[in-house]
Amino acid sequence: MIRRPAVAGAFYEADPEALKRRIEWCFSHELGPGSIPSMGSGRTIKGVIAPHAGFMYSGPVAAHAYHELVTDGIPETVIIICPNHTGMGSGVSIMHRGAWETPLGTVEIDTELADAVIRESGIIDPDPLAHSREHSCEVHLLFIQYFTDDFSIVPVTMWMQDQETAADVGHAVASAIERTGIDAVVVASTDFTHYSPQDLAVRNDNLIIERIRAMDDTGMYAVISELNATMCGYGPVAANIISSRLRGAAGCRLLKHATSGDITGDYSSVVGYASLVLR
Repeated sequence: MIRRPAVAGAFYEADPEALKRRIEWCFSHELGPGSIPSMGSGRTIKGVIAPHAGFMYSGPVAAHAYHELVTDGIPETVIIICPNHTGMGSGVSIMHRGAWETPLGTVEIDTELADAVIRESGIIDPDPLAHSREHSCEVHLLFIQYFTDDFSIVPVTMWMQDQETAADVGHAVASAIERTGIDAVVVASTDFTHYSPQDLAVRNDNLIIERIRAMDDTGMYAVISELNATMCGYGPVAANIISSRLRGAAGCRLLKHATSGDITGDYSSVVGYASLVLR
């Protein structure tokens, strides 16, 4: 089973060479990390958090997470946990067979690890339908494919994002990695405040990011509830915090926060983006 690109030509360039130039633009942009990283091998990262909007908007912020990940060394498998924007498929879904195709090539699914995650969870279903039109996992593959084709993925999408569900996903991911012994890192895919004035978006995002940096998933849920925040991937972030903590992560560092207004110059209604790393 091959999952074809859903947002090529919309969220990013469909032409491979133009797409590579766009990714280079993300790294070199003034809001980006400023350089294209060289591949390392330290492997201290347990998880990263990165945005998933169109590359022209959130790509420079996302590049910070991938600069860290590449420098640390790309693992054998990348588990990408993302929100379900389409409502298709079951509440929490893994595509556990086949491969994903992008303009930069084809990435195989790590079926062994995907099946282990399903076994360790009480709620995750094998369901490719949930992934068929979802953009928030797809856009992350490209940043890694730019550097290597020697990795596999486990794509997880969450329509249910309550705290209990996130805890189940986080524990299942950590247990599956431990039981299989597969070298893996978790990517949580999220944007932050949606369509608020710049000052409000920055204020609310900072309050949420403060709890994420403290690796306080319970506190994050409390702040989101209090603010009635419009962050779209809070469940994946909580699952990543939990799984990274269980796998020995001792801290979470903010790499970059910015908004769509910082790209477009229109601060009247912005979307917030942030990249963080858990080591």
